[in-house]
Amino acid sequence: MSHKVLVVGSGIIGIACAHYLTEAGYQVTVIDQGRIGSGSSHGNCGMITPSHILPLAQASALMDGVKSLFNPKAAFQLKFQARPELYRWLWRFSRLCSQKHMINGGRKLQPILKSSLQEYRHLFASNPTLEAEWKEAGLLYLYKSEKGLSNFAPIAELMTNEFGLNSRRIEGTELPQFDSAIKSDLAGGYYFEEEGRVRPDRLVKGWAQMLADKGVKFIEECRVDRVEKNASSITGLISSQGKLSSDHYVFATGAWSPKLSTALECDIPIETGKGYSVTMRKPPCCPRIPIALGEAHTLVTPFDSGYRIGSIMEFAGFNTSLPARRIRQLRESTRDYLIESASGQVEDQWYGWRPMTWDSLPIIGRLPKFNNGLIATGHSMLGLTLAPVTGRLIAELIAERDPHIAVDAFSVSRF
Repeated sequence: MSHKVLVVGSGIIGIACAHYLTEAGYQVTVIDQGRIGSGSSHGNCGMITPSHILPLAQASALMDGVKSLFNPKAAFQLKFQARPELYRWLWRFSRLCSQKHMINGGRKLQPILKSSLQEYRHLFASNPTLEAEWKEAGLLYLYKSEKGLSNFAPIAELMTNEFGLNSRRIEGTELPQFDSAIKSDLAGGYYFEEEGRVRPDRLVKGWAQMLADKGVKFIEECRVDRVEKNASSITGLISSQGKLSSDHYVFATGAWSPKLSTALECDIPIETGKGYSVTMRKPPCCPRIPIALGEAHTLVTPFDSGYRIGSIMEFAGFNTSLPARRIRQLRESTRDYLIESASGQVEDQWYGWRPMTWDSLPIIGRLPKFNNGLIATGHSMLGLTLAPVTGRLIAELIAERDPHIAVDAFSVSRF
């Protein structure tokens, strides 16, 4: 048995891989070009969402993208770029924008969504000292207009009929009783009970420390410059901190993964979906559960230790700006829905790059050309949700055990 595994990437996916590999008895080293959990794992809204089963590629998505070219406030926005790979990605994406493909994608996602929720439950039950504000609070999809509520109704029905994901419709008159932070003049919403939430920055920090205490080695500020290999195996990584060698290599590099396509000799068609969040002190009248504000396309998450609003999907490449207008847009999005406006003291403003595949399915499995290399990336908006199941699958594959869920649909070879 080969005992050493090198994980490239210390976001939530890399951390989860390290956890399950350590549980399986491997000696694990995790490297990152930056700091632990500094990317998309830091400032997202912390939702574990089995109801987020429908792919981004839906019938309305392309039209929304075209309209966004002329609307700087659009929650889903394409920006003109001189990159042919973006337009190849969009062409492939467009071919899946139908209900048939949407349902098919959801069916492929559902087993790993279910498994990951169970893995989270087991993780927190088995590690009571891991403080990450885990709570199964559910998620309310809230609509201010009758049109918005009516448009969501067939989606809720589809999720029940096709995937067994049941929700409870709450009429506008019932909303103040359901949650006193919600305004009384809204149309209504749909409540999905089996949804969890964590504070993601605390989860990554606490999980990494727990793994370090168990012997996992973390190397930060360690950039991979070159992959050394022979005809069938990876023989080492040349990094900014010297050569690193291992028995197995796991690439959990998120939005940066396409930069490794040439070195790993496979197509990794990921585009960056830039998102934003703002974290504040909890308002006096704070929602008791996470709420997706329907027409505003934002998500409000009340943590034990704060209050976060996040969303937006910008296809803008590796844009590093943090526009004040986007943060203002997030804060103002709550005004039509919640009694208390988001006027509290700001604790953090953030952006991150989601690794988006054109079919909304993650990439999990072995590299086609190298028998000791694996890849775990492309989780789109579900990186936090799918981290535990991804880590478990990677550990099962390295140990050459039958995966508890079939992984063919997630192979990088599908591209």
